[in-house]
Amino acid sequence: MLHPLGCNIFITISMAKPLAERLRPTSFENYVGQQHLVGEGAVLRRMIDSGRILSFILWGPPGTGKTTIARIIAQKLNRPFYTLNAVSAGVKEVREIIDKAKSSPLFSNGGAILFIDEIHRFNKSQQDSLLSAVETGTVTLIGATTENPSFEVIRPLLSRCQLYVLKSLEKDDLLTLLNRAITTDEALAKRGVELRETDAMLRYSGGDARKLLNILELVVESDSDSPVIITDEKVVGCLQQNPIAYDKDGEMHYDIVSAFIKSIRGSDPDAALYWMARMIEGGEDPAFIARRIVISAAEDVGLANPNALLLANAAFDAVTKIGWPEGRIPLAEAVVYLATSPKSNSAYMGINKALQTVRETGNLPVPLHLRNAPTKLMADLGYAGGYKYSHDYPGHFVKQQYLPDGGEKFSFWIPQDNPVETKSKSWMQQCWGDDKPYTK
Repeated sequence: MLHPLGCNIFITISMAKPLAERLRPTSFENYVGQQHLVGEGAVLRRMIDSGRILSFILWGPPGTGKTTIARIIAQKLNRPFYTLNAVSAGVKEVREIIDKAKSSPLFSNGGAILFIDEIHRFNKSQQDSLLSAVETGTVTLIGATTENPSFEVIRPLLSRCQLYVLKSLEKDDLLTLLNRAITTDEALAKRGVELRETDAMLRYSGGDARKLLNILELVVESDSDSPVIITDEKVVGCLQQNPIAYDKDGEMHYDIVSAFIKSIRGSDPDAALYWMARMIEGGEDPAFIARRIVISAAEDVGLANPNALLLANAAFDAVTKIGWPEGRIPLAEAVVYLATSPKSNSAYMGINKALQTVRETGNLPVPLHLRNAPTKLMADLGYAGGYKYSHDYPGHFVKQQYLPDGGEKFSFWIPQDNPVETKSKSWMQQCWGDDKPYTK
């Protein structure tokens, strides 16, 4: 039976390995993407080519090649390679591997490599069990995470590891993968696949190589024709008919998070609650949802309603104290409050602009009158000399230079049109007159 768009409703399931696994590269010469890390002369590639690697964590979205990098490294260095998934492994499994590594005959040649996928799911005690082995070099740890390690990895372990950030694959990378799949994979080559249109596959993949190859495999297996002509219409039809098929291992997670944040930003409380409900029903970590709410409060509501950040933090604190399922209530309260609040990204834009300026201008000296003078010598050298203490002046304000020499015209914060920032702008005009660009 065929779907009107040509997609079989009943899919023939191949007993072979998934396409993404069949195409997994075994060397960096065949690796697609992440050239800032593994390209010729790149930092991670140089370390690997030297034959001695330090423990590191790979942070990036799903399907960007974290596991593949670890496997290529283990193969290239000819080291014992152990792998754990943090979802199912515990302290017992970690200690067993460490004991094996200690007894390995290759221990004196650099030790074993321990790859831990989804390391952010390890709790503190599980991560603590790794510390000694990593510090002594018993194992070289390679961790993979889709979450910010600053939040999810304990500081002692993070300090013992390098951190490398992987990016979603670009369009050219994805097209390279598609063409490699239809020409080098034996099963696809027999079907004579023709990529007549690729926009839909690229759009649905979202820069995720595994998701892209899952979609390609789904469409090919769903088509009884030979050769298989792939069009955007056929791809959309198959994915609509099989909505779970392109979301293996919870990869739609990131699409739903994106919809959640954009619904808050777009002031639609109904949509925001819907997408949060999808995350809750999908088993999402409540702390993950709470962090996104805090980020949205600062980035999207910002100074238009400073109380939003306070409420978001309170919701985060509440959910960690009371847990599930009651934790959904303070999270929902925060989400509705954020979605119905006026919006401003002036602080977000301001810090981004300031960071860019710092990168472009370097370390401009701190003016002498703003410097700290804890010793008599520093005071004699003019440190803090001429500084005017604001509280000694009417209104607790006095004009003086706060930016470095040469940076007097820097302007980062641009007030936006809402009651709170309008009031702040008015106060700035009263203080600075026309000296600031946003007060003129």
